[in-house]
Amino acid sequence: MNSGTSEKNREKLLRIVDAGFEITRGSPFPLGATVKRSGINFAVFSRHAAVVTLVIFFPEEAEPIIEFPLDPRYNRTGDIWHALVKGLDPLITYGFRMDDQSTDRDKKTQPYNYDTILIDPYTKALTGNNQWGITDGVFSNKKGKHQRHWRSVVIEDDFDWEFDQPLNNHLADSIIYEIHVRGFTQHPSSEVNYPGTYKGIEEKIPYLKKLGITALELMPVTEFDETDNTRVNPETGAPLLNFWGYHPLCFFAPKVAYASDKAIDGAIREFKSMVKSLHKSGIEVILDMVFNHTAEGDKYQQTTSFRGLDNRVYYIIDPVSGEYLNYSGCGNTVNCNHPVVRDMILDCLCYWVTEMHVDGFRFDLASIMGRGRDGEVLANPPLLERIAANPVLSNSKLIAEAWDAAGLYQVGDFPNWGRWAEWNGKFRDDIRCFVKGDPNNVPVLASRLTGSAELYQESLREPFHSVNFITSHDGFTLYDLVSYQCKHNDANGENGADGDNKNLSWNCGAEGATASEEIHALRRRQIKNMAAIMMLSWGTPMILGGDEIGRTQQGNNNAYCQDNEISWMDWRLLDQNQEIFRFFQQLIKFRKRHSVFRRRHFIDETPGASVKLTWHGFKNNRPDWSHNSWSLGLCFSGSACPNEIFIIANAHWVPHAFELPPVVDGKKWRRFLDTSLNPPFDISPLDEEPQADDQAVYAVGARSVVVLIAK
Repeated sequence: MNSGTSEKNREKLLRIVDAGFEITRGSPFPLGATVKRSGINFAVFSRHAAVVTLVIFFPEEAEPIIEFPLDPRYNRTGDIWHALVKGLDPLITYGFRMDDQSTDRDKKTQPYNYDTILIDPYTKALTGNNQWGITDGVFSNKKGKHQRHWRSVVIEDDFDWEFDQPLNNHLADSIIYEIHVRGFTQHPSSEVNYPGTYKGIEEKIPYLKKLGITALELMPVTEFDETDNTRVNPETGAPLLNFWGYHPLCFFAPKVAYASDKAIDGAIREFKSMVKSLHKSGIEVILDMVFNHTAEGDKYQQTTSFRGLDNRVYYIIDPVSGEYLNYSGCGNTVNCNHPVVRDMILDCLCYWVTEMHVDGFRFDLASIMGRGRDGEVLANPPLLERIAANPVLSNSKLIAEAWDAAGLYQVGDFPNWGRWAEWNGKFRDDIRCFVKGDPNNVPVLASRLTGSAELYQESLREPFHSVNFITSHDGFTLYDLVSYQCKHNDANGENGADGDNKNLSWNCGAEGATASEEIHALRRRQIKNMAAIMMLSWGTPMILGGDEIGRTQQGNNNAYCQDNEISWMDWRLLDQNQEIFRFFQQLIKFRKRHSVFRRRHFIDETPGASVKLTWHGFKNNRPDWSHNSWSLGLCFSGSACPNEIFIIANAHWVPHAFELPPVVDGKKWRRFLDTSLNPPFDISPLDEEPQADDQAVYAVGARSVVVLIAK
């Protein structure tokens, strides 16, 4: 037994080991803690550390039961420190101490602290925050800063996947639905047995199937500390939390506080069960991954892992001052294109696909992943190329948020190798501007309806590489977009300094709540207008969870810290706004029925093309592209569109009559949707579309969208 074991811990140690307990050299691969027949192998990278100690804990206890200093001649291969512990059962917890004993070390760039027990970057589970929002185990360091004890866990996987595999649905056929794991079911009105958890999502699968979405995009589920926010709500005095979770502690471990199963490996099992059940229902799982920064923030925040392991490798820093180059806006920037960090990110993605069966990833501030080791923007970033070419990830969805917090904006220019899709921020902005009635937006509407070809076609991408969205977690909900002119973020405790000031919103005549039914009716129509344009545009649509029932954040456009009814899904709205839900539901069915909206390729302009499109104004074949135009008609026909479809978008505040294109073979124009009409006439169930009264001209209402189908 090693000298690092105190006498008082001998009895504890003997309770979890057998007579064959032994610590040997071990192997440098794989990284992390791996259960083998001969014991548990521990391997961790650190190039600059001179002293590394493996620290092992009895589960749920704060003091270690044994500390084993690794011999740099025996337990080190290159820059990997490793040891094999025999006779120790899985589910114990562990960490590492590291230091550099050289006398000329530069603490500015490599701030080692042997007193800190560090998280293993490859750990598959963490302990230290099993209950959401509970601050047990949190302490303050000498400077009064918030800190918590985090411990890595040795996991042995025994989950029965049966025959489950990622679904590999084509992105062109996808309808993405973005949600927050806790926020989706935490509200009492969700009426689930396990609110705010992975299991709660599993309970809501019937709702997701009824709506018709094909993919669930989960905001960050890797471990983070929701109690790291030090602010309070100035209106109530209640502490604010890091609700969204965009401050990762590690990248492999699912958040334990999102699990109803509080066993040390319960979050892994519950997450897998959720994925397996979603797959059985035909719904994919896409994870929002945050590789651009970590929870360690700037030099004033708690060191938990990467900084203490090898600060110079894991972060982009000034080589002289040691200051972090902050391209993320969150205090530090991960050194994504360092070879070691690239390997870790690839290993992480492959783990989530092979072991957790997820179907794809959305990458937060993905442009940072294209920066070099000095922060420069790379023409051909190695990390992005390796992700695109990785054989394990060949069928996984890769979606980039193609910008960063330092002003780099790459929508349409994100390096892709034919694989990367993008959140199309230009689609969001242009459709908002068109629908609220800004001038000179008809030409860009045409582009957005047909896949934003000027952004994607030249780089050999296809329409589905444009992820079309109007709202996301970051910004107004769809209801708030038509109800608020300005952000209302006072409850965030930042004196209104947070959140975007450029919302491109319109409150329809009153700020927030109003008793005017006329304004309410206009707001519902504007919601439907934007939903219709998004769902019937070429590209991959993404719905913000709750938009289909009129969820509001009361004008807060940056609800990152609001763990309350501002962020939670209020399921009572499903009854109150049934007409909006029905509208979304029928739109999704219509999109699934008609492949013309799910284009795998940009339109072929050659004779005999399978899809033909024509543009129209008030008169056939005479679109008005001028500055003072607010209306546009688009007709789809051709062999790939056996029933001609005519879409008319009128953002003008007055009605207009549109000539209808002639149809042949005895067909008649039938009305699928008209947002100016009251429900149930605003949208028709499939195959129940009423015939238009006039087959030559259609009277399009003010601020409305019309879709006709020829049958």
